[in-house]
Amino acid sequence: MVEQIVDRMSDALAAGENVKISSFGTFLLNDKRERIGRNPKTGVESPVSARRVVTFRPSQGLRDQVAGSGET
Repeated sequence: MVEQIVDRMSDALAAGENVKISSFGTFLLNDKRERIGRNPKTGVESPVSARRVVTFRPSQGLRDQVAGSGET
């Protein structure tokens, strides 16, 4: 069952749709533009190609629950 949910989420993201899970959070697509990056070890600059990335934005309820989990 979990695999089916993940498959549907993956299909939606691949189709360019954001995925919202109520009381959990939202998976968002961000288009990153091409830029110049730098190798931190050598300092050599090199181009980083444009790409689409997935980010996760937790719901307020999830943030509150995680923030309160350190309390005893």
